[in-house]
Amino acid sequence: MAAGEKPGTGSPPSSSRLFLLVLAVILTDQVLAASGQGMSIGINYGQIADNLPSPARVSRLLRSMQISKVKLYDADQNVLSAFLDTGVEFVVGIGNENVSAMVDPAAAQAWVQQHVRPYLPAARITCITVGNEVFKGNDTALKANLLPAMQSVYQAVVALGLQGQVNVTTAHSLDIMGNSYPPSAGAFRPDVVPYIQPLLNFLSMAKSPFLINCYPYFAYKADPSSVPLEYVLFQPNAGVTDPNTKLNYDNMLYAQIDSVYAAMQALGHTDVDVKISETGWPSRGDPDEAGATPEYAGIYIGNLLERIEMKQGTPLRPSSPIDVYVFALFNENLKPGPASERNYGLFYPDGTPVYDVGLRGYLPPMDESKSSRKVVPLLSVVAIASITLTLS
Repeated sequence: MAAGEKPGTGSPPSSSRLFLLVLAVILTDQVLAASGQGMSIGINYGQIADNLPSPARVSRLLRSMQISKVKLYDADQNVLSAFLDTGVEFVVGIGNENVSAMVDPAAAQAWVQQHVRPYLPAARITCITVGNEVFKGNDTALKANLLPAMQSVYQAVVALGLQGQVNVTTAHSLDIMGNSYPPSAGAFRPDVVPYIQPLLNFLSMAKSPFLINCYPYFAYKADPSSVPLEYVLFQPNAGVTDPNTKLNYDNMLYAQIDSVYAAMQALGHTDVDVKISETGWPSRGDPDEAGATPEYAGIYIGNLLERIEMKQGTPLRPSSPIDVYVFALFNENLKPGPASERNYGLFYPDGTPVYDVGLRGYLPPMDESKSSRKVVPLLSVVAIASITLTLS
């Protein structure tokens, strides 16, 4: 019995129910397809696992959640093909192992021609990341080749008439920062400045964003007795005031973002946007990994989602809403490292939420992914229930 329905109240005839069902599904699909609108949050779709659902099923899951932005670490043709004509925006990646090869303009041209051009405009590829956290390692040749590779890929994008449609950038680990507190004193490590300075010049010219992977969890894990949990989880707290700007920060993520802006300004750039290419919180870890619990992960992601939907900016740039890609869609069981590395997912591979942050999606059964039947997003289900209740 529907909520509020009186005993003995009649229901619409079966033909009316069928009409309402079809109408609700059609309206929802048309609205989502036409507007391309969804949640402002982006999601990292990693695939270092042997138990993940097919890209076709993942496409339905993300569309049922109204996720509108997805970041890959490669340019998997099966994934891109599964999202054709869905309106979902994609960031595709060139792995570190292929960066040096991209220095050759012909190789870069071939890569863009093969992995990007064929999918446009049906797949909304808006960005190419050349490498990931290159300056975190000790490969000096890779570091030296990063910018020339980015330049070659950008030239290929221009040659194909995709400039302004497809950005070219790279993603950095926060450990490129030599100082991040107070935020106004943010500075890059001296050893990476010779690489970052010309890279910023390139990003400015190409009108591409500076991508940074920020994990307040790492700071808490390293020193849980000194880092206030409320400060890293976006919970109510007095915050920290920057003594130079007098700006108050009530969470660590915003302080980290503004420290990157300060570091760029110190190198003469205020014209490059900062975007968060990764942030997340593990739901499980090894015994020595403090705070890796479903409860804290749910609080971090849930509060982050609220901030993003409020279109909130940082204290330094309050009118510029933060742009964030959450890490990650699924737990990835083959990732190396501590247990936390395999437990950043919002979902288990079977589509079950790891913790509750209000996100609800539908992962179709194995055989259903091959059928042509439309998945009914959660919004449609709500619409059906509402209409039936009103007419009952």
